[in-house]
Amino acid sequence: MMDCAEARAQLLDSQHGRLGPAQREAVAAHIAGCAACAHEDAAERALTDALTQRLPARPASPALRERLARATTAPPRARWRRALVPVLVAAMALLILTPVVVWQRTSLRRAETAAMVDEAVADHLRVVQAQHPLEVESGGVHQVRPWFQGRLDFAPVVAFGGDADVPLRGGALAYFLDRKAAAFVYGLREHTVTLFVFRADGLPWPSRGLQRVGAGDVYRAQTRGFTVLLWRRAGLGYALVSDADPGELRALAARFLTGA
Repeated sequence: MMDCAEARAQLLDSQHGRLGPAQREAVAAHIAGCAACAHEDAAERALTDALTQRLPARPASPALRERLARATTAPPRARWRRALVPVLVAAMALLILTPVVVWQRTSLRRAETAAMVDEAVADHLRVVQAQHPLEVESGGVHQVRPWFQGRLDFAPVVAFGGDADVPLRGGALAYFLDRKAAAFVYGLREHTVTLFVFRADGLPWPSRGLQRVGAGDVYRAQTRGFTVLLWRRAGLGYALVSDADPGELRALAARFLTGA
């Protein structure tokens, strides 16, 4: 009567037809009456199927082939194959799940960035459509910036204070997502340009698709006829929004980033 150790040592040979009729029948009879060995036989078949059909067909490196060759000359084959099952299952799960996780994270990041862009446009429209959009009229950036003192928990830094072509009209308190912001309102011919300044920490800033503008890296997006430029510097975040020509707005962003 064949015992479990003898049956398990011959499982692979039986599955691959390398046993004689008598031995094959003995192994089959033992498996039929032993639930543990039947489970082992099923696991061996599943592993063989994974190795031959489901895993990517890539050539093994010389180092891997050498390790496998050494392993086959050590304990009985069934032992190391059983030990290999969890590793291969984990590897298959990793191959399947990694692209899914990356896709999910990328999609979430894009949605968060889109939310920042939408917020910038919505805040700009609130300024444009308000009956009294300016809480402080401009006498220059040195008059507007001090007005925010005590009204914000940070000091807004604006390197470009306007000129004859792009005058600073004034400023107002605003909100950007979950935080207070300073809104600096400029004119560009018949267009309104709003620069929002706020704390940058804790926001989903985009790390891809950045463009070099002036002395900084800027994320540019266009939606609903508006151009939005996002950047951060020295702990502060900036959102420049307008329906002006995108090229002109980009050139204006360069002035904010260089102070010229």
